[in-house]
Amino acid sequence: MAVSIDDIKKLKELTGIGLTDAKVALVEADGDFDKALEALRKKGLTKAEKKADREAREGIIDSYVHGGRIGVLVEVNCETDFVARTDNFKEFAHNIALQIASMSPLYVSEADIPEEEVARVRAEAEASEAVKGKPADIAAKIVDGQVKKNFADKVLLSQQYVFDDTMTVEQYLKETIARTGENVVVNRFKRIELGVND
Repeated sequence: MAVSIDDIKKLKELTGIGLTDAKVALVEADGDFDKALEALRKKGLTKAEKKADREAREGIIDSYVHGGRIGVLVEVNCETDFVARTDNFKEFAHNIALQIASMSPLYVSEADIPEEEVARVRAEAEASEAVKGKPADIAAKIVDGQVKKNFADKVLLSQQYVFDDTMTVEQYLKETIARTGENVVVNRFKRIELGVND
C-alpha cells in the first residue's frame, strides 16, 4: 500500500523514529496514521519500561515563571550529559515545568504520597455513605476507587498532559524515554505561588 511522504515525516517527528521505521509502521497500519501512531506508542512504552531500571544521574534543572505570580523549578534526570543537552530533552523538562505551573501537583508519583495521607483518605472513604450497606468486596473496590480519584490530580505522572489530552504525563514521559533511548526521571519539583504558603 502506498503511504504519503507527509504522513511518514509527521510520524517521524512525533515519535523520533527513523523514516524507514515510520514508513513500515504506516504500511502495517494500511496507511491509517492514528493506528500507526498508536502501534508505535505501544512499542515505545514497552521499550521505555525496560529502560526504567537504569540509573539516571545527568539531566537539567528547568524553571518557569508565569506572570511573576507562579514559579516552578523542576529537576529532570537522564543517563548521559549528551541527552541532557538535546533540544528534545530540554523541551520535555520545560513542558513538565509548564504542567506543574498549570496543574499544581503535590507529588511526582504515587510512591511519593506519605503513607499517613493515604491512610487518612482511605479512612474517610471507608466512613463515607457510598460504602454503607455494601458487601465487603464491593465496598473495598469503592474505597480503592475513591482513594485513587482523590490523588489523581495531585500526582504529576497521573495528571492529564496539558498539551495533549489523549495522554497522561506518565505516557508523555514514556514516549520521551523511547525517543531519547535513555531512562528519564522527573526527580523533584518546587512550585511557588505568590501569597500562597504550603
